Amino acid sequence: MKTLKSESSSQTFKIGETLGSKIYQGICIALKGELGAGKTTFVQGFAKGLGVSEKYYITSPTFNIINEYPARSLTLCHLDLYRLGSADELEHIGFDDLIDKHHIIIVEWPEILDYISFEFDIDINFKFDEDYNRIISISASGQPGTNLISNLSL
Repeated sequence: MKTLKSESSSQTFKIGETLGSKIYQGICIALKGELGAGKTTFVQGFAKGLGVSEKYYITSPTFNIINEYPARSLTLCHLDLYRLGSADELEHIGFDDLIDKHHIIIVEWPEILDYISFEFDIDINFKFDEDYNRIISISASGQPGTNLISNLSL
């Protein structure tokens, strides 16, 4: 596990950008943290590092559930599952169709996936310290996630 301290939104963006620049295959990432903790800022940086065109403005897909952005030979799928009422709704949004080597899946509010025992390659937790800095903890499960964070120099 890597634990990082971000003292500004630009640092959170840069952490996302650095991680995104290291991605070359499909991977699933869970983002956990309260509102305003920096999850969307992280995804904006991640998208830049992944090579998503700057013509796309990365926003939280709170009402859309899924936003998709082309990047090189991959597609970034940014999901916000906060509004889903049950795991059964995952089928209606086409979640299973996204899981392959060409899709990078980043999920905000991923807790509903616990009901189907979904395993993420990387879990990223955002918390505030007493000075309102963001403490970002990155952990991996499985070989792709472990390889990625072990080679991550931040």
